[in-house]
Amino acid sequence: MRWFWQRNKNARVSDDWLDAGSSLLDRHDSPIRSEGYDWSVIGVVVFLLAFGTIMVFSASISMVDKPNMNVSQTHFLLRHVVSMAIALAVGLIVYNIPLRWWNRFAPVLIVLAMLLLWAVFLPGIGRTVNGARRWIHVGMNLQVSEVAKFAALIGAAYYTVKRQEFMHSLTRGLAPAAVVMFFALLAISWQPDLGAMMVVIVIVFGVLFLGGLKGWIVSLLIAGAVLMASLMVYFTPWRMGRLVAYLDPWNPDYMMGKGYQLTHSLIAFGRGEWFGVGLGASIEKLHYLPEAHTDFILAVVGEELGFVGVMCVLAAFYWLVRRAFAIGRQAIRLDRPFSGLVAQGIGIWIGVQVIVNGGVATGILPTKGLTLPLVSFGGSSMLVTMAALALLLRVDRENRILMRGGSV
Repeated sequence: MRWFWQRNKNARVSDDWLDAGSSLLDRHDSPIRSEGYDWSVIGVVVFLLAFGTIMVFSASISMVDKPNMNVSQTHFLLRHVVSMAIALAVGLIVYNIPLRWWNRFAPVLIVLAMLLLWAVFLPGIGRTVNGARRWIHVGMNLQVSEVAKFAALIGAAYYTVKRQEFMHSLTRGLAPAAVVMFFALLAISWQPDLGAMMVVIVIVFGVLFLGGLKGWIVSLLIAGAVLMASLMVYFTPWRMGRLVAYLDPWNPDYMMGKGYQLTHSLIAFGRGEWFGVGLGASIEKLHYLPEAHTDFILAVVGEELGFVGVMCVLAAFYWLVRRAFAIGRQAIRLDRPFSGLVAQGIGIWIGVQVIVNGGVATGILPTKGLTLPLVSFGGSSMLVTMAALALLLRVDRENRILMRGGSV
């Protein structure tokens, strides 16, 4: 693959990458108009938010009957709506911040994210839920690994542009970033949150790769990441148990234990068939499928709306990722490499998280807790995802301003 971006003394951009296989999703994009907003992105986001609100209510309505819960039928719905309102407010703020400010203060954002990642281990600050120490309380329980995803995106784009001339070098190009990544990933692994760690790694590697990091270095990094993940699984009994159960979830020894969640997720998809059993008619959400309104909400979608409903949701995410790459490519052509890498990094982020969430729910990947962006219940995920999408719309806005001959 030829690099889509080659930097010369004036930081001009080459379009060679358009001939590469990775541009397949973008070849048929229509030209981006120079006025208004990208209403297709806004429309898809609104659809996913509305759809997610309906499905969170449907998947959580039975929680009122769960022992020791003591909540109303609308408890999770109201919390989801409040989280969505806060996320929209934060998104509006992010949208009004120019990209040059994110570029300028990227090192500060990285330091703040690093402090948050390690602050969860301080007594009185970090909060433990189900044995995991991933949250701090700031008016709401904030999952710091979600903030790390956003910081990783900005930091990787900043670093790539700043050290573009060294991207061919392992020691001068990658090593400084690897040191920072090591301490961030160490904190995430101790929380522990293997799913978030995987997403952060993919975001950083993806942006560095798009920015010109040599293929052999990327291959070396992937091999190292796989080795590290394998060791974490091997030396952690409960992770090893999950992996063994994933390989044979229907084994009687695992069906009521480590494989319980996966088997009931598969049963939900099986019951849904083509068109589902009807909205609100899921049986698996009735305390059979754990985390039905969070990590496994796609299984409830599959049961109630069937294969067609699941494909509609995936099609919406496909369009969102496609537009992110198209907006990023437009920014690159306008000689805005930082903005372009941020936009395409958002596409990588959303795409990978959807693939992992869907893969886990359908048994393609081992069980790992990751939300379905904009759809699952989860305030931290909603907040950070909306901030990222607001940043994407900001990149698009600045593209349009420049195409009209203005300045940003």
